Amino acid sequence: MANEPILVTRSSMPPFDEYVEEIRSLWETHWLTNMGDKHHRLERDLKSYLGVDNIALFTNGHNALECVIEAMGLTGNVVTTPYTFASTTHAIVRKGLEPRFVDIKESDYTLDPDLIEEAIDENTCAIVPVHVYGNLCDNEAIQAIADKHGLKVIYDAAHAFGVEKNGVSAATFGDASMFSFHATKVFNTIEGGAVCFSDPALLDLLNQWKNFGITSPEDVEYVGGNAKMNEFCAAMGICNLRHLDEEIAKRKIVAERYWENLDGEKGIKVCLPTQGVKANYAYLPVVFEDDFGATRDDVLAALKRETIFARKYFYPLVSDFACYREEYDSSATPIAAHAAARVLTLPMYADLPIDDVDYICKTVLDARTSKLELT
Repeated sequence: MANEPILVTRSSMPPFDEYVEEIRSLWETHWLTNMGDKHHRLERDLKSYLGVDNIALFTNGHNALECVIEAMGLTGNVVTTPYTFASTTHAIVRKGLEPRFVDIKESDYTLDPDLIEEAIDENTCAIVPVHVYGNLCDNEAIQAIADKHGLKVIYDAAHAFGVEKNGVSAATFGDASMFSFHATKVFNTIEGGAVCFSDPALLDLLNQWKNFGITSPEDVEYVGGNAKMNEFCAAMGICNLRHLDEEIAKRKIVAERYWENLDGEKGIKVCLPTQGVKANYAYLPVVFEDDFGATRDDVLAALKRETIFARKYFYPLVSDFACYREEYDSSATPIAAHAAARVLTLPMYADLPIDDVDYICKTVLDARTSKLELT
């Protein structure tokens, strides 16, 4: 048993004194929210880091996704994936759109471009692909389909902060990319999110939608919400961004030790970075196939007995949620259903000791023996 519980993730934080110094000026200005100096500073820093011209910050990634859908004035149905977190689909539905689920690729769990066109009809307005575990969608193929049919492409890039493909930032893909800056993400602002977008005309709309639809001191043109990032969260982002490359380098070491221990083991599928992709090592997904000798749930239980906490992520499929299962059939996306039934994300964070990684992997592999002994 581990000396201390090993959690599936742990938030990255800057040195305490650095954060205190960053927020010191807030006691002088008393400007705590409503897009103050920290907010604008973080926007500038993120533009530089992500290589984008346009960005808007939000309270969280979910509000960011809802706002960009609304700002684009989308109506009809949207082609997307059931292999995602609830937020992706909820944002689509809450904005009055119909999700059309398409299966994923077995290789990297992202939306399969070969299946998109059969889901498109005259009412389709957009494609909402999801970069999964830091694995990037086939953006070239998706964009070609979108251009052919005149559709918007909005990426859920919550897992892909800092990821690049052949030197090009994932933040530049499509018409817009939404990022989550939740505490569990590679880059966090405690809570927060952002949208990067290609059309500069969206900036005013996004800033108005996240501020009650206020367009001037004396007028409100839209029924907007309140989704403004506060100054304390922005300050955390400013600090964390300074250390991000170092954090990702540490994550790389952890990921490579996992792969050294697990890759090639019978019945185990790990997800290695694709050639040409600069990875962020956001998650450590492992799929336990039927010939592993123990089920995914057996492994989860074995880890828990050792006070090691993994996560069935994503499970269940969105199409199997109580709020959607009457409308959708997960058997229509068999690859996604297969992955959801077998995947575990193992503990992954920058400061996870290598000895703990070895212990986690030993516990995973020993689950096969334990299963045999029980039977």
